[in-house]
Amino acid sequence: MTTTHTPSKLACAIILALSSQSVLANQSATSAQTTTDKKVERIVVSGTPAGMGVRKIDASYAVTNIDAEQIIKLSPKSTADLFKAVPGVWVESSGGESGANVFVRGFPGGGDAPFLTLSLEGSPIYPAPTLSFLENSSLFRIDETIETMEALRGGPNPVVSNGQPGLTTNFRLKRGNEDTQGLFKYTTSDYNLQRVDAVLSGEISDDLYFMVGGYVKSSPGIRDAGFTSEKGSQFTINITKELDNGEMNFYTRQTDDHGAWYLPTPLNIDGIDAEYTQLGTLNRQATIYTGPDNTAQQVDIGDGRGWDGHVSGGSIKLEFDNGWSFSDRFNITKGDTNTFGLVPAGSATTLGEVADNGQSATGTATGKTYDSDTPVQQLGRWVVLKEISSFTNDLAFSKQFDDLSIALGYYTASTSVNDWWSLGNTAYHVLESGGEMLNDIACNESTEGCDFNYDINSSGDARTNAFYSTAQYKLSHALTFDAGLRYESHNVEYSVDEGLDGTIDKTVQYDENKTSWTTGLNYSLNDDMGIFARVNRGYKMPYFDDFRDSYSAYQGGEKLIKEVTQAELGYKLITQSTDFFATLFTNEVKGDTFVRRPGVPAEILTNEAYGVELDYNYNHASGFSVNLNSTIQETEITESPSNQGNKSQRQPKWQVRVTPSYDFEVDGMYATLYGTLSAVDDRFGNNENTVTLDGYEKVDLGFILEPMEGIKLQLAIDNLTDEQGITEGDPRNADAPNGRYIMPRTTRFSVSYEF
Repeated sequence: MTTTHTPSKLACAIILALSSQSVLANQSATSAQTTTDKKVERIVVSGTPAGMGVRKIDASYAVTNIDAEQIIKLSPKSTADLFKAVPGVWVESSGGESGANVFVRGFPGGGDAPFLTLSLEGSPIYPAPTLSFLENSSLFRIDETIETMEALRGGPNPVVSNGQPGLTTNFRLKRGNEDTQGLFKYTTSDYNLQRVDAVLSGEISDDLYFMVGGYVKSSPGIRDAGFTSEKGSQFTINITKELDNGEMNFYTRQTDDHGAWYLPTPLNIDGIDAEYTQLGTLNRQATIYTGPDNTAQQVDIGDGRGWDGHVSGGSIKLEFDNGWSFSDRFNITKGDTNTFGLVPAGSATTLGEVADNGQSATGTATGKTYDSDTPVQQLGRWVVLKEISSFTNDLAFSKQFDDLSIALGYYTASTSVNDWWSLGNTAYHVLESGGEMLNDIACNESTEGCDFNYDINSSGDARTNAFYSTAQYKLSHALTFDAGLRYESHNVEYSVDEGLDGTIDKTVQYDENKTSWTTGLNYSLNDDMGIFARVNRGYKMPYFDDFRDSYSAYQGGEKLIKEVTQAELGYKLITQSTDFFATLFTNEVKGDTFVRRPGVPAEILTNEAYGVELDYNYNHASGFSVNLNSTIQETEITESPSNQGNKSQRQPKWQVRVTPSYDFEVDGMYATLYGTLSAVDDRFGNNENTVTLDGYEKVDLGFILEPMEGIKLQLAIDNLTDEQGITEGDPRNADAPNGRYIMPRTTRFSVSYEF
């Protein structure tokens, strides 16, 4: 798996990044001459106290905006897939609709999304960014009810809302108005996806508006499991009441959506490629053995990973005659996020090496006899039952005093989880899509005495209370200074029964406080252009899994708090046709606890990174538009028991994504041709830097046609060249020649009617 670095790829990324700046200058000049329309102000709420909003050109930090039209062109297969359009973010979304890995600005991590907060209408949907087998994006499905997404890296994040020092993404729902509007959309694909979306919005009564919408869907999966491995539905209601001095908004989002969990596969076996999946009709019904008595239980691995629950909340915003403003936002999340999967355990081999007789074995489902040269691999039948709930509330008062504006806020959150796991239950399976389990191999029928299982039953509750204050002062017409301070108290109660024997093996009573801060400068060069600088320090407080995985360190006095210090220097240009941010960044993350797999001791690291993010959007009156986002970064593990001086695992030195689009007319019909070119550098698959994952390029292509008013046809081809890129190695056994492929080529077609 180890390869040499390819300098030409890095040179290509640098040329693309630098050339975009020269193109920007020329296009901006043209835009100034040809555009006479009044410039539309872009308002962002990310990074502001209780989402009170600020003009994007005035913000002293970089925010990426992706609207509903862009989401349609990006055609993300999952929520995490959409985050690929955000600079500074590396996403591994090859595991299916749930269970992505999201890395931010070189921050360390072994998987999941420890530095991601996903918010809906400004409220975090679950305060813990990552628990084992759960990261925020798994709790959210994109559909036609979404109006826009904002993505903020660093900036004031450590001070406001839940104090996330990494990436905060905020989704905003469509709202109703005086006109009744609606959309009906049908989507199918070459992998037999059947999906129907619908949205309706309008006025209930004077100043009271509604939006309702959702979807139903089913398919055998992008990697065909031979049965309906992906199915789900979602229903959203959004109610808005306009007041004389503000507004109230309430929403609920009910989701029941599950899909197959795609896992790393052997990279050294002929015929095992991006189309392969372990799951199939011959192995979805499985028996697992749990607890000290090896109690047998029947499970359906076909349930995969998913979310069955609701995300509900609301807000109230008021402006008073004395100049004060008030805002309060709350969110309630509750449901189940279970995981069922066939997880590889070690390298592939041949049946003759493991069969009891050294020659052959029979399939448990078909009774077929397989000979000695049949490729086989151990797969664990993993089951994780996870019940979660949370409540968050964020309120703030703000006031403008001539050149000074201030805000005072209080954020509170309660987070709960109940876990039941059985990890292990390994057995040899035939290495073919949906390959069956084999008899006549020791340990395949029972785990007693010959298999490692990690079984737990655990419960946890966490409470966070934080007071924060922000202030902004105009030092001159062009120069603005801002600062923020946050005092946070974090309490965790947690207990674990390891082994399912009824004995509590680990207990936690945790109560710690931290103070975060941020300060920034914004200088306006003119009405369209500015520069900004910012320094901040924030913390990622520990949640339940941090204590379970690092229990010995916790007992030894470790606080398990990750300290993040960041600095940013940026340039911004916002005109009628151009939206461009270039941000230099550097950061240090202290106290990162890295765990390769449950039950293995944690490694505590310090990581440093620096780099540049480019986020460029251009729209020309001729119908041509382009989006470019690119990240170039250097990472280093500066403190580690054994990996000091190495690069951070699974993070590319550079990545670039270019999405051009052209609108035109053909035979009186409106049409759009668009595509995306993505390229990524090599990455190390482990902190030891002994495994290299090759870089790759990926091309997507799409076409939209509007044959008549209200009717829209869309054809989207993902991975046009069927690139066999690898997103990760085997996170549980880095030296095993296993890896997870990006999704193979797929084609989707949709027809929609909008009124």
